[in-house]
Amino acid sequence: MKRRLLLILGLVGVLTLLSGCTEVNEPITSESEGFWNSYIVYPLSQVITYFAEITGNNYGIAIVLVTIIIRLAILPLMIKQMRSSKAMQAIQPEMQKLREKYSSKDQQTQQKLQQETMALFQKHGVNPLAGCFPLIIQMPILIGFYHAIMRTREIAEHNFLWFDLGEKDPYFILPLIAGLTTFIQQKMMMAGQANQNPQMVMMLWIMPIMIIVFAISFPAALSLYWVVGNLFMIVQTYFIKGPDLKESKDGGRKK
Repeated sequence: MKRRLLLILGLVGVLTLLSGCTEVNEPITSESEGFWNSYIVYPLSQVITYFAEITGNNYGIAIVLVTIIIRLAILPLMIKQMRSSKAMQAIQPEMQKLREKYSSKDQQTQQKLQQETMALFQKHGVNPLAGCFPLIIQMPILIGFYHAIMRTREIAEHNFLWFDLGEKDPYFILPLIAGLTTFIQQKMMMAGQANQNPQMVMMLWIMPIMIIVFAISFPAALSLYWVVGNLFMIVQTYFIKGPDLKESKDGGRKK
């Protein structure tokens, strides 16, 4: 759990770094150089522009459609990640017994603990890294889409609903919805996980707050992307973790 928490924090750090230090304020064009620009950001920018053209030059709807398409494309990775997380959770009681059995911190005991833990993973067919790989693979896609939104000049020149895509939401409605949907999505992901790690519970509150802070500072187009992506994840999680959500709800009623 600690490693996974560190990975999440690391990815947030990478996102922050990429959002602020890699040409994010420079418009993306066909003349933009570099692998990142030429093969990830520019193609995604062109896809957004294409959908805007076929929807009556509506870049808001284009962002919604492309966000859904990207989420559908990485859906198999997300399903794999959720299944891996569920499998790891199922063997937590056995892992806890091993930690209690080999509680001594001397090198020989710790080596024995590692051996027994690996044997436990093999017994249940669990790969502790399987849940991390999908997250690592999808991050460049999501960050690339973020860059495409921020650096496509035409997006900033259009409006959608009550806001200008290139300006901050004047009423802070989108940032608040982005934070709320982030909280709901994470809460659903944690459903059915007994003895939840306090650090992960802490992230349940930290991540929505961070999203709100970022969304208040960034153009509304990016907040729109976060909201649509979160809503997709909520629906996805509902269908994938239905039994866990029902069990968690029933458990809450009994209490």
